[in-house]
Amino acid sequence: MAPYETEDSQGSGQSAVRRKAVRYAVPVTVVGVAAAAIGLVPALADSGDPDLPKVTARELIEKIAASDTEQLSGTVKIHTDLGLPSLGGAASSFGGGAAGKGSSSADPKEKLTELASGTHTLRVAADGQDRQKLSVLDDASEYSVIHNGDDLWAYDSASDEAYHATADGKGDKNDKDDKAEKGRRGSGAPATPKELTDRILKASGDHTSITVDGTAQVAGRDAYRLQIKPKQSGSTVGAVTVAVDAKTGTPLKFTLTPASGGAAVVDAGFTSVDFGRPAASTFDFKPAKGTKVTEADDLPAQDRPGKGHEEFEGVQGLDGLTTIGEGWTSVAELKLPKEAAGLASGAGSADLPADASKFLSSLGDRVKGDFGSGTVYSTRLVNVLVTEDGTVYAGAVTKDALVKAADAG
Repeated sequence: MAPYETEDSQGSGQSAVRRKAVRYAVPVTVVGVAAAAIGLVPALADSGDPDLPKVTARELIEKIAASDTEQLSGTVKIHTDLGLPSLGGAASSFGGGAAGKGSSSADPKEKLTELASGTHTLRVAADGQDRQKLSVLDDASEYSVIHNGDDLWAYDSASDEAYHATADGKGDKNDKDDKAEKGRRGSGAPATPKELTDRILKASGDHTSITVDGTAQVAGRDAYRLQIKPKQSGSTVGAVTVAVDAKTGTPLKFTLTPASGGAAVVDAGFTSVDFGRPAASTFDFKPAKGTKVTEADDLPAQDRPGKGHEEFEGVQGLDGLTTIGEGWTSVAELKLPKEAAGLASGAGSADLPADASKFLSSLGDRVKGDFGSGTVYSTRLVNVLVTEDGTVYAGAVTKDALVKAADAG
């Protein structure tokens, strides 16, 4: 099937606020795909080329927007290759592992970061906004996060530990709904394939080509392939491809390929899917006798998932956040606190062991420009420049584009 490209979405009626949001949202959304939403994006292998009625990109976007899928279950396979360096045993230089005093190996905040690299198989189920379950399957163990009404449970079979948190039972229904929605969105990262796709489409603006790039079969279902590509040079994003279920409009597969070529940075989707309502027992959980249970309320406030989401609405301890440039090549600029500036820029810190400081410096490339000097830390998708005065520039842009933005800033 031949591609169909959308018309430019310029339009004189677009408000200044929307234009500002569009400039910033594209790279931030892409970063969110790679860094924050990895564990919840529902299948690697697609096949076939079903003969489906031709649709335009605009019609397919409308189909996604109209999708009302709230019940589903299935198996997900996700492969992530950000090109992050392996820390190996270097973590010991920083004084031990990431788990804090009183924390649990079942804490979702700690466990789900493992999905940021490698290949993983997950089992997912959802029944509206009040019931979801995600299980990470390993050869000899299983890790599950279960949301059922006011309860959030996480269970790690390898350590036989469970983590439990409850929603705040105070306030009227509208207040609870607002808090639930705010908590669900957390830091603003998309939580489902549909949210992720919607954000990218809304942020595409005049800097993006959106086409229907043929058809495919994903998890045994006929699907259209929606391809989203930057028109600008300097972006590290090559293309985003979303396989959209031809019947329901539900995104089934999400693939992000880098401009540098090679394997996808994120390739995630269903290998099997059922749009029927999962059994209510799917979301039941009761720890067995002998299981170690950690209650969120017994932990320090900053370690409680679901608590204090307001802190994510503004970056605490940072001196403002501005953007440089437009669209896919826009760069976020912010200021680090004084105590973190030297360490992050590779200049070192008196509080850090020499070996650890040397290791951190080896992860980045020293650069100079009109902005001064600093260190660039790179992945296959995101580059981050930290200057010696503590200014941070970050975006899904090449290193040269990042330095150019820092010079302009």
